Amino acid sequence: MAIARMSRDTIETGLGWSWRPQRVLGCIRDPNTLAIVIGRERVQGFCITQFADEIGHLSLLAVDAKSRRRGLGRQLVIWMLASARVAGLATIHVEMRTTNLPARAFYRTLGFEDAGVVAGYYRGVESALRMVLSLRSRDLSDVSWEPPLAWRRPADS
Repeated sequence: MAIARMSRDTIETGLGWSWRPQRVLGCIRDPNTLAIVIGRERVQGFCITQFADEIGHLSLLAVDAKSRRRGLGRQLVIWMLASARVAGLATIHVEMRTTNLPARAFYRTLGFEDAGVVAGYYRGVESALRMVLSLRSRDLSDVSWEPPLAWRRPADS
């Protein structure tokens, strides 16, 4: 499964492979999980987020190396945030390696704030920076986003 391979190669590098095809498929089938995939012939990017009560946890976000720097990651997160608001969630949480400064900067541009460091989060090998976004902030602008026409099936237009 392309999502599991992309997770292994872009997110889990050096940590072992925990998001194997069976686990990814289980998440996709879970009614409390939102899985968004971009791409027709090949997976260009994906976002997997678990929804629970009022908290969402963005577990995986990746964009294929050939498709980066085109705003796909931002579109995936914006789409997920719009869905989370509709579902009534209050916050979205995400973790990344403390050394992943580009990810930290990316999430900050989307309004996420540092919420602490979790020692040994990644299989006891690496610590994680946890970031949180409040979806009920009064000053947070509404997000509206439609998939580009190229992503829509003819019946959707």
